[in-house]
Amino acid sequence: MDVKQLKALVTVAEVGSVTRAAELLHLVQPAVTRQIRTLEQELGVPLFERTRQGMRPTDAGTIMVDRARRALNELERARAEVRPTPGAVTGIVTVGLLESTTDLLAEALVTAVARDHPGIDLRLMTAYSGHLQQWLDDGDLDLSLLYNLDNTPSLNARPLVREQLWVVAPATAGLRADRPVPFAEAAAHPLVMPAAGHALRALIDGAASRAGAEPHIAVQTNSMPVQKQLVLAGHGWTILPGVGIAEDVASGTLSAAPLAEPDVWRSIVLATPRYGRTPPAVEVVARELVRQIRSAVAEGRWLSAQLLNTGGTAETE
Repeated sequence: MDVKQLKALVTVAEVGSVTRAAELLHLVQPAVTRQIRTLEQELGVPLFERTRQGMRPTDAGTIMVDRARRALNELERARAEVRPTPGAVTGIVTVGLLESTTDLLAEALVTAVARDHPGIDLRLMTAYSGHLQQWLDDGDLDLSLLYNLDNTPSLNARPLVREQLWVVAPATAGLRADRPVPFAEAAAHPLVMPAAGHALRALIDGAASRAGAEPHIAVQTNSMPVQKQLVLAGHGWTILPGVGIAEDVASGTLSAAPLAEPDVWRSIVLATPRYGRTPPAVEVVARELVRQIRSAVAEGRWLSAQLLNTGGTAETE
């Protein structure tokens, strides 16, 4: 088993065609076919089946593709780290960002890293907290923002921010930051909700239970931008973390107010693998991400956010 075989395996699986894979790998088609066949002979199992839709991995093939992709990523990471660049921090760093934080953090993080550490190959992945945690556990991320997470056997969780959930409505509703909205009042309107199973939905459902309210759910979605789009279109109100609506409120596109009776908070942490060596490039990006977050809170760009100390309690001046 060698690198060329692994590259052929992953590429065929991604494009579903030996012909297309050969083009991308700058090889002739028989060479790619031979690499796959040799790998199958070595493993003693078929890795692909031919269908009308193209080459589809078998169950064994799916396992091998997943492992091969990670092996190739690790080799690429090692190559970047050992490449001689005197005085420079180099390497590949893959960061997980919560979807709600991307508008506030993504561009600022990329700009700062590119300016101060051009040898770092920064890669951003966005998703909900549960997906990001799984990717971090699987080794697909080097560090990630997650929420409402304590230390686990596999992850260290550093508390960063505590933020309140907000009721969000069209601008015409006139919601204001200085006038919290009780959950019962929000529930009197049709609600655009995160899909069941989403961690944010669990927080909202818990608040509904404590308020003794039975909200009318107009529609459910797994996308925060879609939630806001549907609110703008008049399908109802919604409930979101402050960081996800700061720009919309500032521009007057939406109106919002802190959720009250009960008020609901979520804690955001920086999670990193507990075991293994932390490359210098990952340490650099982690420090920069924390700096960007602290700056956003200090400058008031993160609505109703409080910085947390290492014990998970709010910092005081």
